[in-house]
Amino acid sequence: MGQGLGTALAQIAASQLCVDVSRVTVVAGDTAGVSLGLGGFASRQTVTAGSSVWLAAKAVADKAKKVASHVLEAAEHDLELVDGEVRVVGAPQLSVKLGDIARILQGAPGYGFPEGVDPGLEANINHRTDALAYANGCHSAEVEVDAETGEVKILRYIAMQDSGILINPMMVEGQIHGGVAHGIGNALYEWMGYDDGAQPVTTTFADYLLPTATEVPMLTTLYKETRSPLNPLGVKGVGEAGTIPAAAALISAVEDALTPFNVRIGHFPLTPMKIVEMIKAGR
Repeated sequence: MGQGLGTALAQIAASQLCVDVSRVTVVAGDTAGVSLGLGGFASRQTVTAGSSVWLAAKAVADKAKKVASHVLEAAEHDLELVDGEVRVVGAPQLSVKLGDIARILQGAPGYGFPEGVDPGLEANINHRTDALAYANGCHSAEVEVDAETGEVKILRYIAMQDSGILINPMMVEGQIHGGVAHGIGNALYEWMGYDDGAQPVTTTFADYLLPTATEVPMLTTLYKETRSPLNPLGVKGVGEAGTIPAAAALISAVEDALTPFNVRIGHFPLTPMKIVEMIKAGR
């Protein structure tokens, strides 16, 4: 699964059940437990799986309050979930733990079910997504190009993102930083070459270049949280949002720097050799 999704889903469940996130276990890829699913890709994890977890956890919380209302003889609107138990607001000594509610719903002797409540403290909910929640952003790059060697030096890079509500800002920051680094590779380094016999000639990292810590600048990241109306969490995608604008921003900056040489760029990656060739052709 990766990408911190397990942590994000645990956070979402914990927020609804009012328990510490360390008490939530996320099991992925087990078709014995959940038969419906396609895996994680295309910025759909938090939007679809996250929304499903939010709705299911909310349903469990509501069911727990309904049972606790019956046990504690208190109205549901007078109850609150705090640290794994349902208690009466203003009277925390009047409480019942979620574990006890689960046992009651398993059919523990001495307890009757409230009307309309089925056995089991559980919920199985699939969030259906008919309209996609697109992220948006704006990236700006400042570069310096050595006209003699074709070397491109990134002086400054600013990434402004709107990925809706951020469930875990630290993970979002990591996604954007990693995405921009990947985009820098797309724009300036990562070229897969083949000979006339269709055999790859870039077969090692000595030939297929990747950006390293010396090529990736310190990034300035900014975030605007505009809630999406298309899912209950108000979230949008994050993963691609760092990568997609990077090549366009960097190549546009290189073209702007090479304006005196009448250079127009319509391809990537921009290897130093290609840049020197374009400068010579422009002259």
